[in-house]
Amino acid sequence: MAKKTIRTIPQERTPIPVQDAAVRVENFDEVALGYNQENALNECARCLLCPEPACVKACPVCIDIPGFIEEISNGNFHAAYTILSDSNFLPAICGRVCPQEDQCEGVCPVGDTLEPVAIGRLERWLGDLAIQEGWAANPYKEPSDFKIGIIGSGPAGMACAADMAKAGCEVIVYEALHAPGGVLRYGIPEFRLPNHVIDAELSNLTKLGVRIECNTLVGRLFTIEQMREEMGFDAVFIGTGAGSPKFMEIPGESLNGVLSANELLTRCNLMGAGDFPATDTPLGLGRRVAVIGSGNTAMDALRVAKRLGAEKVYCVYRRTEAECPARLEELEHAQEEGIEFHWLTAPVEILDDGEGNIGAMRCVRMELGEPDDSGRRRPVPIDDSEYEFQTDMVVYAIGTNPNPIIGQTCKLTLNKWGYIETDETLATSMAGVYAGGDIVTGAATVILAMGAGRKAARSMKAYLGLRDNSAIYATAPDETINTLFGIDVEEKNFVRARLA
Repeated sequence: MAKKTIRTIPQERTPIPVQDAAVRVENFDEVALGYNQENALNECARCLLCPEPACVKACPVCIDIPGFIEEISNGNFHAAYTILSDSNFLPAICGRVCPQEDQCEGVCPVGDTLEPVAIGRLERWLGDLAIQEGWAANPYKEPSDFKIGIIGSGPAGMACAADMAKAGCEVIVYEALHAPGGVLRYGIPEFRLPNHVIDAELSNLTKLGVRIECNTLVGRLFTIEQMREEMGFDAVFIGTGAGSPKFMEIPGESLNGVLSANELLTRCNLMGAGDFPATDTPLGLGRRVAVIGSGNTAMDALRVAKRLGAEKVYCVYRRTEAECPARLEELEHAQEEGIEFHWLTAPVEILDDGEGNIGAMRCVRMELGEPDDSGRRRPVPIDDSEYEFQTDMVVYAIGTNPNPIIGQTCKLTLNKWGYIETDETLATSMAGVYAGGDIVTGAATVILAMGAGRKAARSMKAYLGLRDNSAIYATAPDETINTLFGIDVEEKNFVRARLA
C-alpha cells in the first residue's frame, strides 16, 4: 500500500448531514444526523496514519486514533471499537459533545493545509455502530477484594468506575438525582445528546458489574468519612462536578423570571418541563428570553428556549463574536435557528414591572480594551451608553461554582474558591479519597473530566497495590524495575494469580 500524502487523500472534509433549521426548531430530535458507512470510510481515507500521531497526545484519554481509523478503513469495525473503547468508555457520547477542534483535531497535520480529519464524527459513527450491534467492552476481570465508592455518575465518575471495575473491584456509584449521567443527562439537551445514547453507554458500565444507586445524596445520607470508616470502602472517588450557578450580583436578580441555565436545562432535560402540565415540573417560559453568556451552556439554553416556544430569544454577551467561547458548530446552529445575538452588551440591572416580575433589563454598551489574564481583550463600558433591553425572562449562563455539599459535610481540604484540593495524583487530604473533574478544576469539558477519572483510577490502583501495566510498567527498556522476589515493589510484594 502506497504511503498517503496530503496530495493523495480526499481534499474535502466529509460533511455531516443535519436537520433543516426551520424544521429542527420545532422538535428536540438530534440536529446532526451522523455519518453513514460510506461517509466514515471516505473520511478515514483522509487520515495520514502518522507514525508519531500528535492527536493521541492531544486527547485527554489518549485514544489510539490512527489505530481505530486504520481498522475502520480495513473493514474491521469491531476491532476498531475494541481499540477505541479501551481508552474511551463513552465514544458515542464524546463523539457528539467533545470539542475535538481544540484537542485531537486541533493538532491534526492534515489541518495545516486542508480541514483536519473529522475524528469526532468518526468516533460518533463507531460508537453508534457499537450500540446498534450490541457490542460492549467487557474484558476478563480477576476479582479483587477491594470495594470502591464513586460519588457522582457524570463523565469523571463513570470513567473512574469503568477502570476500577476492569481491575476486578466491586464498584458502587452514588448519584444524587433520580437518573444517572450527571451533566450529560441534565445539562445537555436531547437535540445534541439523546438520552437513549446515554442509556446505552451506561448499560455497558453495568455490564462490567458496576452498581449505580440513584437518589443518594452523599453528605446528607452519609459522609465520606462514613464511607471509609463504616461502610467498608477501600477507596473513594469524588466526581460531583461544579453545578452551582454563578450570578452577576446586580440589582433585580431576585425577581420572578430570573434563573440559571442549569435550572432551565435541568427542568427541561431531566424533569420534562416542556411537557407541563402532563409532567409535574412547570417552567413559566417568557415570551422574550435573554440568555447572558455565550458558552456552550448558553447555546443550549438559547436553543431550548426557542424550541419551547419563546417568541424572541436573545444572546447577550459583553465581548464580540470573535471571543465567543462556544464551539463554532453550536454557534452556527444557534444563528441558523434565529437566535438574536447582542454582542458588546452587558446587563447592569434587571427592572421590576411593579408586580415582582421582570419588566426589562438595563444594559450598557461595551468596547474592547487591552487583553486580560485570559488573553482576551477586556470589555470596557462606554460612557453614557445605558439603555433598556426588552425582556421578561433572564437566564444566567456565565459559569458555575463547585457543588458545596461535599465540602460542608467532610474534612477535605478545599481551595479558596471551594474546589477540592488534590495533589498531582488527584489524591485529596483524606487517605484513600481521590477527586477529579469539575469539582477540582472548575467547569471544563466531558473528555477532560473523563481523563481525570481515568487518572484517579490509576492512582487508586497504585494506592491499593493493584497491578496496572500502564502506570507501573511505564519504565523505559534500559531502566531497571525495582523488584522483590521477581515482583515489582509497587505491587506491595504480592500478585494475584489464577490457577488453571
